Amino acid sequence: MPHAFSPSRPKPAPSVRRGRRRALACAGALLASVTTLLSVGTAHAAPAHAAPATAPATTPQGKPRVTAAVLGLDDGSRRPTLYGEDAAYDTASIIKVDILATLLLQAQDAGRHLTAQERAHAEPMIKSSDNAAANALWRQIGQATGLESANKRLGLTATKGGPGARWGLTRTTASDQIRLLRAVFDGQGTASGPKTASSALTEESKAYIRTLMTRIQSDQAWGVSAASGTQWALKNGWLQRNTSGLWDVNSVGRITVNGHHYLVAVLSDGSRSMDEGVTLVERTARQAIAAATAGN
Repeated sequence: MPHAFSPSRPKPAPSVRRGRRRALACAGALLASVTTLLSVGTAHAAPAHAAPATAPATTPQGKPRVTAAVLGLDDGSRRPTLYGEDAAYDTASIIKVDILATLLLQAQDAGRHLTAQERAHAEPMIKSSDNAAANALWRQIGQATGLESANKRLGLTATKGGPGARWGLTRTTASDQIRLLRAVFDGQGTASGPKTASSALTEESKAYIRTLMTRIQSDQAWGVSAASGTQWALKNGWLQRNTSGLWDVNSVGRITVNGHHYLVAVLSDGSRSMDEGVTLVERTARQAIAAATAGN
């Protein structure tokens, strides 16, 4: 399978470019001080780092890595098609979907709905990638221990929660992100299949996550949606590593192409800038979907 892709990418819309510039400008400002953020956040907040903000940056070297996974929801497929090595990457803010799925599963176990306060955290956490909200819910679910316990029931096999409060440093693979997306979106395609781990979430819980993922803040509407038409559900993550100055940029979601539904996960690291990472992710998503839909 190809490891990287070459098609050129059209310039993003002005609102998206403005959002990225805001993210980069704010990241640069906060990197000059001791950061207290625990992971990446909105386009108006700086990413978190695996090391203190005072750690010296090194000159970026080597090429970025990228992996894509695609699963058709309409054809009964159970295993995704992979493009690139299915290696582990930092999640950055795509972990917020997993945090919400864990919260909902725990609420189901307790026989209750989310409280008003929980919803007040969950909604900005997904729609505007709010860090403070993620911090609160990460603590509530029991951090990595709670996440990993829920993930066993959701079918994930290769995701390890971040250390302590650093949810953005959770490690995952593209295949595991497809498993998580299946837990949320299975049942939206036309094909029916056997009961799987995706049945752990109730239809009400799935619908809640889906709805939030279709209401992403406009300046964050980039990533796997670039391979879609007008219908998509999305969560992105971006994180600059303080020790190297390089960027992790990820995007996961469900897209619709020519009336067919696909789950797509694109994970990357080693980009020299956020814009370069976004370009890589979108180019990879387009190429992976083009390969997956060839002959349809």
